[in-house]
Order: sequence, then C-alpha cells, then structure tokens
Amino acid sequence: MKVAKGNYYLPPFLCHFLFTIILLALNPVLSIRFPDRIPEVPKDASNQPLQTAVFALGSFWRSEASFGCLNGIVRTTVGYAGGSKANPEYRNLGDHAECVQVEYDPRVIDFRQLLEVFWASHDSRQVFGQGPDVGNQYRSIIFTSGTEESRLAAVSKEREQSKSKSSIVTTQIQQFESFYPAEPEHQKFELKRNPFLLQLMGNLPEEELERSTLATKLNGYAAELCPSRIQKRIDAKINDIIKKGWPILREV
Repeated sequence: MKVAKGNYYLPPFLCHFLFTIILLALNPVLSIRFPDRIPEVPKDASNQPLQTAVFALGSFWRSEASFGCLNGIVRTTVGYAGGSKANPEYRNLGDHAECVQVEYDPRVIDFRQLLEVFWASHDSRQVFGQGPDVGNQYRSIIFTSGTEESRLAAVSKEREQSKSKSSIVTTQIQQFESFYPAEPEHQKFELKRNPFLLQLMGNLPEEELERSTLATKLNGYAAELCPSRIQKRIDAKINDIIKKGWPILREV
C-alpha cells in the first residue's frame, strides 16, 4: 500500500465540511463545539447472534472500508491470515495476506451477500497484487468456515469466472484457520485520515474506535464507498449537526 507524496486529494464531502467550518468561525453568532471525548453508547448485543467472515482482496485499508457501510455489518477489523507464520506483523508478514474480518448480523445480511461485495470490490483476475499494490500479501482469498460457506464460495467463483473466459479468476478458497489483528495504526485507516469525522464522534480512544459500529460505518463513508443512499443519509445527519453547532454523532 502506497500513499502518494506531493499530491493531496480532499474528498468533496470533506471540502464541504471545511468550508462550513470556516463560515461558522467567521460568524460570531454561530459556533460549533467539539467535545474532548464522547464514549459510544454500547448497544445491547444479547440479541445479536453475530457471525464472522474473513476476506483478502488487496490493501486492507480499502478492503475494510468496502464492507463498513453495509446494513448488518457490526464491526470490521483489518489483519493477517492465510499463511503459516506465527504472529505476523505489517513489516514481517511471512506468507500471510492482508485481510479484513467482518462481524455481521445474519438476520440483516448473509454470507452470500458478503461474497457479492467481495467480488465487486476488487479485480479477482489480477495476478500477484491489486492495482499499484504488488505482492503476495495482496492476493485474493475467500476464507470459509464449514461446508455451506465453502459451497457458496465455490459457486460464486464459478459465476465470476463465467463472466469472461479470456482470463482466469485468481481467487483462492481456503478453510479459515487463524486471524491476526493488525497494528492499531492500520485500523479504521480511512476514517483516521479525516480528523473532522473523528471529532464529530467525540474523539474516541483507540480501543473504543476499533470496536465501534459507528466508526466502522464512517470508515466506509470517509472512503466514499458507501452505497449512494447511505452516503446521502450520512451527509444529511452531519449537515444537521453542523447547523445545530453541537457535534454529537452517535449513529448513522
């Protein structure tokens, strides 16, 4: 994963926010207050029989954001899987791949729908990497738990291959064994590139940010990877908070 130096890009929504803040600062009547920290109110998870899925589809920064905005996604975590090295690290992965672990509510979204997002979010026919990210750690993998997930993965791969015979789908299907969470600086990476959104949440400490459902969604929003209707809904909530001058964003 490479971050371009010398060329800086601000997403349109961030430009809008910055412009709004400047206007508020220039107007003595209006003000916007940023709290030091507002802890996220934990939701009752007793009625949420969550399930977990793990996918490798290139850079885990973007992979995490690709799943974050979907209804039914409760939490995402980036990390390493698919190799034999014990306790891999970002600078010493061994034979592992960069992955995203998705915790989801199966009553809202199922494994088949997650597979659709997986195929739509990367080029499964690219060999030895994704886009400008070249290397074995960026390979495409579906990790499965149990016979049914293996069947669904195989069927979806066949369907993807049938779309074109001119190139081969390189995606591997592996039985899930171990997932190693990545270092804190890699978690919710897209969100952390947008301090304004972090402030709207109340500047959660790292451990809360990593577990936060709201942070999971805003990570996808910050990368502009939410479905259009969800992106617009979050836009409206944030604009409403800015108008009221009290930035407490608890849910979207």
